[in-house]
Amino acid sequence: MKAVAALDYGPPEHYTVTDLPAPVPGPGQIQVRVAAASVNPADVKVPSGEFRRDFPLEFPYVPGNDFAGTVSEVGPGVDAYRVGDEVFGQAVPRALKALAGPGRVSLGTGSMAEYAVYEADTPFIAHRPAGLDVETAAALPTVGLTARALMAAAEVPAGATVLVVGATGGVGTTVVPLLAKRAEVIATATPADEAHLRRLGAAAVVGYDPAGYPSDVDVAFNLVLPGDRLADLSAALRPGGRLVTITFPVTQTEWLGRDDLDLRFVLDMEGRFGGMGEVAEDAVRGELDVTVGRRYTLDQGPQAIADFANRHTTGKLVVRI
Repeated sequence: MKAVAALDYGPPEHYTVTDLPAPVPGPGQIQVRVAAASVNPADVKVPSGEFRRDFPLEFPYVPGNDFAGTVSEVGPGVDAYRVGDEVFGQAVPRALKALAGPGRVSLGTGSMAEYAVYEADTPFIAHRPAGLDVETAAALPTVGLTARALMAAAEVPAGATVLVVGATGGVGTTVVPLLAKRAEVIATATPADEAHLRRLGAAAVVGYDPAGYPSDVDVAFNLVLPGDRLADLSAALRPGGRLVTITFPVTQTEWLGRDDLDLRFVLDMEGRFGGMGEVAEDAVRGELDVTVGRRYTLDQGPQAIADFANRHTTGKLVVRI
């Protein structure tokens, strides 16, 4: 099969498209003929070597967490899926199993390939409904799960003023419309993205310079800045305001320069706030959407990941397999 692969630790500019043996499903697993995949931060960070001491990789390494495709083979003991079923979902690399949570873990061989193998018994893979097209299904898993978890964990009061840093990314463009239904959203973006974010529901758009952040906001969402660099963002909050963040390192109160904030780190690796079935239902009802910013072919897969790492992008980058 053809696959995007890292042949050693390094940046995405070193990734290549190569021929690899198709992975074979074992007990409790399914093989999927991947139709589309989307790019996530792990596709850059994991092969970079940043975590090599704790999570060493075997090479060639195929990146890709999010996918949509067709079940092509079913391993022993799998009853929920049959060959020909349309599925979509999210799986973390097998090398990161320790981060996947203690429950029904979702592990995969990498979705930037013609075929991938996934665990069947997990809430993070589901049948793809007819009303959800392949590209949207491939773009939606991680951002859909994260947006649902953010909305549940952040508990944004009705009528609150909310500042979203990282509003133009995959998670940002998915969560801004949800927040706009109950709050006044101020989003960070470039001037080129302002019109799009206003269409998504943002009441105001400011630049990335912290000097332009508003003051006395009720809730601030950090979707992109490193967790140890949030002092400027915390300064935008009113006394007793809420700071919600999803990035590593996990933010500590002493890093913020103030101790009066309600600090919440959101990472749902167990599906406590719903799995892929709930994401599918919300998407079909029109309650959850994703912005697809750019599209690539499999041969352009390394370029897609390099663009994610090095260029300003809006929404999700999707690779058609």
